[in-house]
Amino acid sequence: MYSLVIVDDEEKILEGISELFPWNNIGFQVVARFLDARSALSYIENNPVNVVMTDISMPDMNGIELIKELERFPDINIVLFSSYKDYEYMRAAIQFGIFDYLLKPIRYDELVTCFEKIRVKLDAKNIVEVVKPKTYYNEIIMRVDDYLRNNYQKASLEGAAEAVGLSPNYLSKIYKEKSGCGFLERLNRIKMEKACELLMDPSYKHYEIAFYVGYDNPKNFSRAFKAHFNVSPMDYRNGHRRETDKP
Repeated sequence: MYSLVIVDDEEKILEGISELFPWNNIGFQVVARFLDARSALSYIENNPVNVVMTDISMPDMNGIELIKELERFPDINIVLFSSYKDYEYMRAAIQFGIFDYLLKPIRYDELVTCFEKIRVKLDAKNIVEVVKPKTYYNEIIMRVDDYLRNNYQKASLEGAAEAVGLSPNYLSKIYKEKSGCGFLERLNRIKMEKACELLMDPSYKHYEIAFYVGYDNPKNFSRAFKAHFNVSPMDYRNGHRRETDKP
């Protein structure tokens, strides 16, 4: 449900618009209603609101003055209503970028049409707000993976963080959350996959492969490889040879 605040100094009209119109059926909830604009403004300043529907002609602070104050809240959609067919009111309303202007007595079909359009706008905005972070994080994951594939010999969390413009701790957190795999786990997997490729080529010595995938000590490489595949690099190479030697 999208939140709606209604403002009108005529109590019967305020009550009628708030209670007689089936707001829930079109996706809105009247979260507050006010007989004066200043009370409405105070509420809006302290509570999130999607739509403000306000009369124009009110004492102390009129509707135009209210929407001028609401310029501080650009995400709020504003609907003005009035019994005055006054061009100056309309021009002022347009100047402040209101969503719609309705005349009293408000027709049911016009009110439905107006708020259905607002709902479409808010729905579209919400979809963008959901999709945008997903797209952003997917891009981060792709850029980190590219970094790892191109720099796996000397890759580090700090280097990846610098490449994508994030702090190492934050990158580590979102990479795990969004990819389902830890940064070091992915790096090790890439190293081991590359090691498998090189082990299939007999021209590469064991220590050369260890160095090529980022290990200064061949023993450390052997331990890491066996922990990953449950087989030593030499046994992996010999097993591959046996497979290729089969008739």
